[in-house]
Amino acid sequence: MSRTSRTGRPGASSASGAGNRTTAGSSSRTVSSSSAGTGSDSGRSSGPGRLLIAVYGVFAVAATARAGFQIATKFSEAPVAYLLSAVAAVVYVAATISLARKGAVWFRAAVATICVELLGVLVVGSLSIFDAKAFPQETVWSLYGRGYGFVPLLLPVLGLWWLYRHRADSRRTGDSA
Repeated sequence: MSRTSRTGRPGASSASGAGNRTTAGSSSRTVSSSSAGTGSDSGRSSGPGRLLIAVYGVFAVAATARAGFQIATKFSEAPVAYLLSAVAAVVYVAATISLARKGAVWFRAAVATICVELLGVLVVGSLSIFDAKAFPQETVWSLYGRGYGFVPLLLPVLGLWWLYRHRADSRRTGDSA
């Protein structure tokens, strides 16, 4: 019994023996992680949230591959457009990670990243219409994502809406990871 009371874990003092101490410690950890998981913050990454994260993940891979290929093979043709594709790739990767993680810090990171994405889509989309010469080649966000079925325009709107619906959930779980 003295071995278990030295652990300092809640509930460990009532356990006896090394085997029980491990079980008590594991169960207290399990309760902690499951209570964080049952908070609605995990709802951000369940159900439709999983689909949103998956779509962001697909766009992260697609934009990264596109930007990497364009920069490696034909950067001199349209350096601004290809660098903007790389920026879009970084934004999609950051959005995917921040949406998938739990906690208030990741919630704020997701909101910031998706706001940057929406701003990028609107600015690049508008510039590609009004100053087409500045974009001799398309980017992911050109013409508001026309090359991707306008999903780049719709995705941040859906993402912000989803985060808005789960805003109180992230406050409840705090900064837990």
